[in-house]
Amino acid sequence: MEIFFSNDSLKENEIRKGIAKGILTRGLFPVFCVSAKQNIGIDNLMDFIVSEAPSITDMPAPKNSKGNIVKPDPMGPASLYVFKSSIEEHIGEINYFRVYSGKVTENLDMINSNNSTKERLSQLYVCAGKNRTRVPELNVGDIGAVVKMKNTKMDHTLNVPGNDWRYEGVIFPEPKFRTAIKAQSESDDEKLGEALNKIHLEDPTIKVEYSKELKQIIVHGQGEYHLNIMKWHLDNIYRIPTNFNPPRIPYRETITKAAQADYRHKKQSGGAGQFGEVHMIIEPYVEGNPDLTMLKIGGKELKISVRGKDEIDLEWGGKLVYLNCIVGGSIDARFMPAILKGIMEKMEVGPLTGSYARDIKVYVYDGKMHPVDSNEISFRLAGRNAFSQAFKNAAPKILEPVYDVEIMVPSDRMGDVISDLQGRRGMVLGMASEKRFEVIKARVPLAEMNKYSTALSSLTGGRAMYTMKFSEYAQVPGEVQEAVIKAYHEEEEEE
Repeated sequence: MEIFFSNDSLKENEIRKGIAKGILTRGLFPVFCVSAKQNIGIDNLMDFIVSEAPSITDMPAPKNSKGNIVKPDPMGPASLYVFKSSIEEHIGEINYFRVYSGKVTENLDMINSNNSTKERLSQLYVCAGKNRTRVPELNVGDIGAVVKMKNTKMDHTLNVPGNDWRYEGVIFPEPKFRTAIKAQSESDDEKLGEALNKIHLEDPTIKVEYSKELKQIIVHGQGEYHLNIMKWHLDNIYRIPTNFNPPRIPYRETITKAAQADYRHKKQSGGAGQFGEVHMIIEPYVEGNPDLTMLKIGGKELKISVRGKDEIDLEWGGKLVYLNCIVGGSIDARFMPAILKGIMEKMEVGPLTGSYARDIKVYVYDGKMHPVDSNEISFRLAGRNAFSQAFKNAAPKILEPVYDVEIMVPSDRMGDVISDLQGRRGMVLGMASEKRFEVIKARVPLAEMNKYSTALSSLTGGRAMYTMKFSEYAQVPGEVQEAVIKAYHEEEEEE
């Protein structure tokens, strides 16, 4: 800048020098418009990379896992970093790497520092597009490819024996878009799973989630277009026709008042039968609230005497508190775990939408048993059905996941973005200015964030970005609960 203001112009070598310095310090990011298909602009791009892009000796030396700088020494111990993996038909997995130190040769034995396994570099290649040329060796700074490695993937480091360097890995951006994917034919389900695992290997920014709770395969990516490209590969390269579907929401169910229920399970079919009767009361679990000491049953008061108490932290969040309040031996203590098992079965499939239930306190205060026919299965079924009845009478509510969302948006589009958030049942928590941008902090239900990255791009001309992080579960409004329950039952009927 000083040279420009002094002379009102820059010489070509000064421009080139400034560009190279800007790239090196990550203050300048050149953009080239090219067409690989039409071979337009490719020569200019390659010439620029050769003449202006920094070489490995110009770049700051990488650090290993011990924090030591690894100099690009051609005489140093051989060390390489795998920056990309891909899978090709008839060849298998190909790993692309850069030599950070020393020299690597064909049939060189190296140690994978990420998993301590031994690898042999049986075949080395340099690549130009899809074309590969086999070479006997690669030196420091060279980029190459190797096939037939057993335990090495992207982001792994290989060293010669006696050296245990590991390089800092690539930090990939968090996904911004999610959708459910399903093979059009059930016979392709297994092939789809294998293909998705291969795609994730090649592109770690695509994450694959096999959700047992939602009974869906959820794929996460950087945007709708990103996942559409993935779908094209599945449909045309892997030849697995697929459909995208809206991802289900991991709702939760809970209760808002106390309720009582009793259930008798009785089955007689010749010989030993089944008999178990359970009386219980349930109430919302609120941390810090004391246990009940008196129950009102049929207009009568019953004093509670707690004999045992289990506080269970549920895998899906929240708690179940199970209290044994049996007096007088109406139910043997050996049957109490069976009752709890029956309750847990219903906690996994809530009565409203089949979602997990949470934050409930259960008092088992009475029951009956038979000296011959009572067994664990009888009390498991009695406990499960008594809990189901009580749950339905305890004003059950649906809880939905709510996310903290932070959006960086151009100042001239802030009003449009806020209006859109409010239409998504979002609550704006605050705003702050950052140069020509506004940072909007809001809290939005996950159910309203489907395809938000596409909508935000449309509202702002692609000039906004956002992050989202889980905040809490909150009750859905009444009209939303009715719609969710209706949609659940319609889907059940279709299946």
